[in-house]
Amino acid sequence: MPDSSPSLDELMQSVYAEMKRLAAAQMYGERRDHTLQPTALVHEVYLRLAGQHCIDWRNRAQLLGLAAQMMRRILLDHAASHSAAKRWGGLIRVPMDDDHAMLRGPEVQILDLDRALRRLEEIDPQQARVVELRFFGGLTAEEAAESMGISVATIHREWATARLWLLRHVSEAQRR
Repeated sequence: MPDSSPSLDELMQSVYAEMKRLAAAQMYGERRDHTLQPTALVHEVYLRLAGQHCIDWRNRAQLLGLAAQMMRRILLDHAASHSAAKRWGGLIRVPMDDDHAMLRGPEVQILDLDRALRRLEEIDPQQARVVELRFFGGLTAEEAAESMGISVATIHREWATARLWLLRHVSEAQRR
């Protein structure tokens, strides 16, 4: 029986425009001389995903979930390397406010967000994964639920709780 799973290339074609929008949203508020552009970020995500040979590509939600992890790592690597080169300059800032956590609201430095997200992951890995999918991947509650194999109601509860926890911890970090 032939395999009906779509290929990475097929899935990427279906989500490419959305991934560019997500990358642009993640990089909203960046300094003007930033060397990483949204298109380059999406292409870097694709290259890293293409190197994952053991993945059985099932659907769009799975691809966006993995892309969210890759995008987070790329942005963190870039922010950390630039920060190391220039102590406080040029940290990537990401907005964090509405259900999709994009384009409006208080800006959060991605390194502060990552530290808080790692702390949350120690306390509640499921909430941390929901944040990663919703914030970095831009998945809807329905897509995140499908990706994680849990109910949409659980996604909403976990997202609300995690978001409040992260906002509190990131705000504390920025006041220091």
